[in-house]
Amino acid sequence: MGAPRARWSRLAVHPTRGVVLGFAFAVALGTALLMLPAATAPGRGTSVLTALFTSAGALSGGLSIVGTGSHWTPFGEGVVLALIQLGGFGIMTFASLLALLVSGRLRLRTQLTTQAETETRGLGVAGIRRVLLGIAGTTLAVELATAAVLALRLRFGHGLSVGDAVHHGIFYGISAFNNAGFALRDDNLIAYAHDPWILLPITLACMLGALGFPVLLELLRNRRAQVGGTRRRWSLHTRLTLVTSALLLAAGTVLTCGLEWSNSATLGPMGWGDKVLNGFFTAASARTAGFNTVDTGAMEPATLLGICVLMFIGGGSAGTAGGIKVTTFAVPAAAILAEIRGHTDADIMGRRISGSTLRQALTVALLGVGLVMIGTLVLLAVTEESAEAVLFEAVSAFGTVGLSTGITADLPAAGQLIVIVLMFIGRVGPITLASALALRQRDRRYTLPEERPVIG
Repeated sequence: MGAPRARWSRLAVHPTRGVVLGFAFAVALGTALLMLPAATAPGRGTSVLTALFTSAGALSGGLSIVGTGSHWTPFGEGVVLALIQLGGFGIMTFASLLALLVSGRLRLRTQLTTQAETETRGLGVAGIRRVLLGIAGTTLAVELATAAVLALRLRFGHGLSVGDAVHHGIFYGISAFNNAGFALRDDNLIAYAHDPWILLPITLACMLGALGFPVLLELLRNRRAQVGGTRRRWSLHTRLTLVTSALLLAAGTVLTCGLEWSNSATLGPMGWGDKVLNGFFTAASARTAGFNTVDTGAMEPATLLGICVLMFIGGGSAGTAGGIKVTTFAVPAAAILAEIRGHTDADIMGRRISGSTLRQALTVALLGVGLVMIGTLVLLAVTEESAEAVLFEAVSAFGTVGLSTGITADLPAAGQLIVIVLMFIGRVGPITLASALALRQRDRRYTLPEERPVIG
């Protein structure tokens, strides 16, 4: 009896396993709640697959196959919203905060899983407590501010009742900051394509969530330090995340506007101001938010490919966004630039990148590419949709974006199960893989003879 218990204890204490098990349990619980008759609107039926897909999609901030506002009752919408919040906040982060609020202390197992999910390895209990409270405060502040602005605009700009305006504002505020892309309208945000007072607050909330909690907390600390008269230097992680995110946003905006400017099915009929606004919104949303103001399926193939790149890269580490993360993309890019220049070391912003960091980034990126390719191949085998639409869907699922060309709901059951697996792995995979690589790192006590294979 003692041996199995000891083995289970060793299994559960590993932080990466804790994250995976936590997300799996949350998906199962969400599925069970969505299967209840009280969750489904009258005249509509909810299969196990629909409930499972919605639960996994909401928790990962990914795709959906039914309209949130039309298929679910207020209770069902509440379940979806809770899953979105839980997924963005982090299963283990939420559990740790709950334990901290209830008992005032954190067990070792809780500390390990929280450090794995929030990228705060090396902090003590006091440090983790500050991080947890900072994450909770930041999340609440951004979501409430976004909800308030949206509710006022929906009430006075679109004529919604006070109750509906508050309801929609809160839903969109939570969905935006957690980069979920779930909307209460079946057309997502197409009805608000000409309203900057709706799109810009949602964009800002998405971008703040996508930066990652480590960056947000460092920015807040530096802000308080500057107010107190002390100036601090941003860490390399924060600078790299901000600069890379800005470059990707600018490139995505130019790409979308340039390729879709004359497309009569997307930006073509709009004025130039609305074209820029919606191009900017699409570029920001493609970095894992998943909202859309134009018909994604009607976009040019070149635009879809560009969005695939943005979706695959995603947002910042330990945030509400998915993808391989911007730092994972930037580190190999710096190594490529160093090799082109003939430098022996890769450096970014005046700092040398260690070999272990480069290996971890390459491992996460290449495994992500491999997973997307395998998912695309399997989806092509079970459906007759075009290769570009299937690739877009696979990248969107892995990047936990939620953008779709419209084929997800029409996929066979096997195809939808594949998408669920991609969403689940895309949500927990980069976290657990990066943490596992860092935790398993050890020095080898011997060196093998060196030999160089032919490259290129």
